[in-house]
Order: sequence, then C-alpha cells, then structure tokens
Amino acid sequence: MILFDVYPLFDVNIVKGQGCKVWDDKGQEYLDLYGGHAVISVGHAHPHYVEKVSEQLNKLGFYSNSVKNDLQVQLAERLGRISGYDDYQLFLINSGAEANENALKLASFTNGRTRVLSAEKAFHGRTSLAVEVTNNPKIIAPINANNHVTYLPMNDLPAWEAELAKGDVCAVILECIQGVGGIKMATEEFAQGLAAACKKYGTILICDEIQCGYGRSGKFFAHQWLGIRPDIITVAKGIANGFPMGAVLISPEFKPVYGQLGTTFGGNHLACAAALAVLDIFEKEGLVENAHLVGEYLMEQLKGLQKDYPVIQEVRGRGLMIGVDLAVPHKEVRGRLVYEQHCFTGCAGTNILRLLPPLCLTKDDVDDFIERLKKAL
Repeated sequence: MILFDVYPLFDVNIVKGQGCKVWDDKGQEYLDLYGGHAVISVGHAHPHYVEKVSEQLNKLGFYSNSVKNDLQVQLAERLGRISGYDDYQLFLINSGAEANENALKLASFTNGRTRVLSAEKAFHGRTSLAVEVTNNPKIIAPINANNHVTYLPMNDLPAWEAELAKGDVCAVILECIQGVGGIKMATEEFAQGLAAACKKYGTILICDEIQCGYGRSGKFFAHQWLGIRPDIITVAKGIANGFPMGAVLISPEFKPVYGQLGTTFGGNHLACAAALAVLDIFEKEGLVENAHLVGEYLMEQLKGLQKDYPVIQEVRGRGLMIGVDLAVPHKEVRGRLVYEQHCFTGCAGTNILRLLPPLCLTKDDVDDFIERLKKAL
C-alpha cells in the first residue's frame, strides 16, 4: 500500500522534541515557531505532560462513554474556572472540525434555521458542515455545496447586520483572529456590534477558538479581547498538546436533547489526562501571560526588522499568533528557514509567514529566531 501523502512540504523527518525545539532523524536541531499547526501549547515533551499521560495509560487508555468518567468532570470544572466560563456546558469530541460541526448542528436544532454567515477567507475545518462554512472553493466538494452559507467581509458590520435583519440566519461563525485566512483580526467595534445584532435577531453566535484560543492570543480566548460572550465556543488544537481532542462550550441557555450530540472517542480517559496536564502547566508556568508578554516582544522585534528589510510589508497579530506579510511568496523564505537556518514557521495565502510557536517561547528564543530570519531574508 502507498501512503496518500498530501501534506509534507519539506523533506525533514522530525522524530523528537523538547520545549520549543525539535530534532530530525539525523540529529539536526530546529527551532519551532509553528507548533505543528498551533497544536503544541505547553511545549514538546513537557515532563509533567509526559508523566500524566503515561500514568493514565498505565491505568486505562480508553473506555466508552457508556460509563462514568470522572476525568471529564474534572476537566469541565478546571476549564470553566480558568477560562471564565464555569456556567457553560462542555461537550468533548476529537477535533476542531468536529467541534464546529456539532456547534452548527446544535444552533440549527435550537432555532430551526439553516442559513449561516461566515467571514471571507474563513477556515473552520474539512468535515461536511465545517467545510461549507470555510471560504475555500478548492476543498468544498459538490456534495458539500448546499448553499447554506453567505460569506461577508471581516469588520464590515453593516453588511452583516443587513443579512441578520432578514431574520432567517441560524448562526454566525467567526474566528476573532483568522489563522489560515492570514492573521486578520476582528475589531472590537465589529465584534460587539455583531454580537448585539445576533441577539436582536435570534441568531446564535459561534466563536471558533480552535487556533486563536487556548491562551494563544494572550487571553484564554481571543474574543475576550473584544468584550463579547458568544453562545457557543469551539476549541481544539492546543487543548491537549498534540493528543487529538476538541470541545464545544455551550451557553447555559441551551438545553441539548439526549442523543442530539454523541461521540465514540471524545473525552476518553487518555485525552482528558492530557488536557488536564495542559491546564496544570498553564497555571503553574503562567503560559497565557507568557504568550501575551513574549508575543509583544516578538511583534516589536519583527516590526523593527521592517526598517532594514522592506520585503516585510506588515506585521500583525496578537500574543503568539502573528503574521508576517511579505512582498514575495513565502515559499522561498520558508525553505531557507528550514534548510539553511533550521527553523519551522507556518504560512497563509501565498505571502504570509504564520508564527504559532508553543506558548512557552522565551525572549531568548525570539532573539534566536530573529537572527535566523534575518539570514533567510
């Protein structure tokens, strides 16, 4: 059998990691400013994470949701307290796409409507409903194209209000900081106006925090910078530091009917142990605060480079979610960073370097990265 290999861009086999560093099978060290699609939140192979996951695996890796799992209760209570959403309900699943899928279904179950508003350049996943609300025709198969979705420009409040005023919109789904879309950020005025319009017209507001949430922006959720409180919040990626997991946080106003939502693997014992270990480290090491402080430092250093490197057109972002908009395609710069400077970054569009490092990044790591980036540029 031949592997259906659609992802690898670089001929590098990463076999080991520690903190913000990874190593290939030849022993070459790399600085990781990508965190594997923003998944690595507390760092590679954090000792406490390894200990807790190993400890749980030695006891029980999995049993079905037909029996009680106290780890799920512990996770719900801890996540609620740390995030500021202790009155919300937590539904645990396996991925970000599945989180958005269930959020949209729950919205439709609640108000009976079918239309959804999504932002231009949005990315919400690759499953059926999630791909419908993703603004990328390349990944919307004919079977997915049911025309339920209207895409609107980010921050164009009158355009969104006009659609909502029609009274038939089931849900709005929004990344307060777009990842794949190029680190485009919702403004406070737009977000607050949108939330008010959703409430006025009976539309459910879903904030997709899969990439921008879980501390990455310097607050637990990116929408907390904007002064809004969504009806539904979806999370994944950093929630379990690489163990497949996703979740939906649901307003107490919702009353899901038994059987509407369900999962085989979601919230399994091993996943919950991983997620609890992440929250342990968040609290002990202050990683959300670190993302804010080190993120500001990284932004300052990148903006300082613009004076000497006009190829950098713009630097934007928040916390440790930063886009470097280049005047040239990112492919060559990323190639130089990997093969010559031994540093991983992400990308967006054709010209944007996307920086999504582990939240344990230090100022020394930033200084190291800046020197490598200079050489690549």
